[in-house]
Amino acid sequence: MGRIYLDHASVTPVDPRVLEFAERYLKNDFGNPSSLHSLGLGAKRFIEDARGKIAKLINAEKETCIIFTSGATESNNLAIKGTALRNVAKGKEVAASAIEHMSVLNPMKELQKNGFKLNIIPVDSTGIVDLEKLGGVLTKNTTVTSIMYANNEIGTIEPIKEISEMVHEKGLYLHVDAIAAAGRIPIDVQNDGIDLLTISSNDMYGPQGAGALYIKPGVRLQSILPGGGQERGLRSGTENLFAIAGMGEAARIAKDEMEQENTRLEKIKDKLIDEILKIEESYLTGHPTQRLPHHASFRFSRIEGESILLNMNMRYSIQVSTGSACSSKTLEPSHVLLAIGLKHEEAHGSMVLTLGRSNKAEEVPIIVKAVKETVQKLRKLSPL
Repeated sequence: MGRIYLDHASVTPVDPRVLEFAERYLKNDFGNPSSLHSLGLGAKRFIEDARGKIAKLINAEKETCIIFTSGATESNNLAIKGTALRNVAKGKEVAASAIEHMSVLNPMKELQKNGFKLNIIPVDSTGIVDLEKLGGVLTKNTTVTSIMYANNEIGTIEPIKEISEMVHEKGLYLHVDAIAAAGRIPIDVQNDGIDLLTISSNDMYGPQGAGALYIKPGVRLQSILPGGGQERGLRSGTENLFAIAGMGEAARIAKDEMEQENTRLEKIKDKLIDEILKIEESYLTGHPTQRLPHHASFRFSRIEGESILLNMNMRYSIQVSTGSACSSKTLEPSHVLLAIGLKHEEAHGSMVLTLGRSNKAEEVPIIVKAVKETVQKLRKLSPL
């Protein structure tokens, strides 16, 4: 068997059906959506079609609640800084869980440098937000609270509806980073009481270079990228027609196939967890049951995650992760694993397996064998 790709939390390959659908926007239907001639008006229709597909994926009130961006990082920045700055008269406090992605935490730290108070909400050992602590930090001055729908490193799904009720009782707006969850599990922004929600194209088999931000009707933001006034004046710049059209089609496919695909992947994920936990001194990270259906994350005593990744890739042609792809280039342990209470030396030995459409049940024995041999080999070499 050839390559086995198990890093779908960092990027998913473009679905061939998405590519076939969207390639026309690179070849023939390439108009600027702001132009008034036929090509431009056609491009505008294609953008609105994609907007409608994404609105349906998350049950948004209407299509115009969706704003397109260049990706997840820009969407998170717009949600956090745009909302905080537009509503500064109502308060200068922001809050986030300790396991948020850096594209959430860093914009909040930037606000902190400019006079805002940043409150970090702890999580328990499985990654669930501490609701008692959340209630303790929220005040009438908290303009934006950001809690991710599910964590990309440990797979834990948060109780978003309960969190929303607490935020709206004491604070103003709830932003949810749904990058790891969108297209994987059902999301209903109206039922969950979400004010702002971030989605990424390349995390649900769409092209890279596109993201979206859901904005609940009535929520007011300040633009952080002024220019020609595209996307309701909140995100200026000529739209990436190919990526946006592909993202819309990826959202449609995800919605149609989600239930069936989740059932298939959950069986593979459960088998991987059962077999890998038979390895001595191996531990599951994240919640044992309240986790994404495609996500299996572990830590191993006395070895380094980077060594696991390299050995799995070079020796077995199996691609895994050892944390967030956006932060794994540093030698520092994952802030997510530290937040759930692991010691530095424990956090260094992590391995994350995230399944996708290409993975099959018959790969499980191959993956498990490779993990066992890798752990055994590295422990023999380890000075620990």
